[in-house]
Amino acid sequence: MTGLYYEEFEVGETITHEKRRTVSESDNQRFCDMTMNQQPLHLDAEFAGETQFGNRLVNGLYTMSLAVGVSIPDTTEGTIVANLSYDNVSHPNPVFHGDTIRAQSTVTDKRETSDGERGVVTMHVEVFKTDGEDETLVCEFDRTALSLKMENAE
Repeated sequence: MTGLYYEEFEVGETITHEKRRTVSESDNQRFCDMTMNQQPLHLDAEFAGETQFGNRLVNGLYTMSLAVGVSIPDTTEGTIVANLSYDNVSHPNPVFHGDTIRAQSTVTDKRETSDGERGVVTMHVEVFKTDGEDETLVCEFDRTALSLKMENAE
């Protein structure tokens, strides 16, 4: 499945991404290793157990990256020129090993580039951990992408 071309994005539209992922201890460990982030709150059970959270937290950048990843097929797969920015990132609640994550993107703005050949699309991405019908917001951010227009796609 391909993503959406600039013309297909509608301001105000919310796209619910069906793909979900249950975050494992291994996911968190590998992400921390790859990014050289050895924060004990993410990796040391004894240390984390003595914090207000009582357990290791999943790296917030992994949570954000996972949300972008699950959103790609529905938004920009094969139709993007570049991601331009990620803004207004917040992590209002923690994610723990074993939590299942889902995301949704709401188109908040779109405009053509000055040459009219492409478009800039901004989406507000919300990330939830889900447990049956209960959902908790764990991350949100604005993602701005440079998108192909249908007439200029190869």
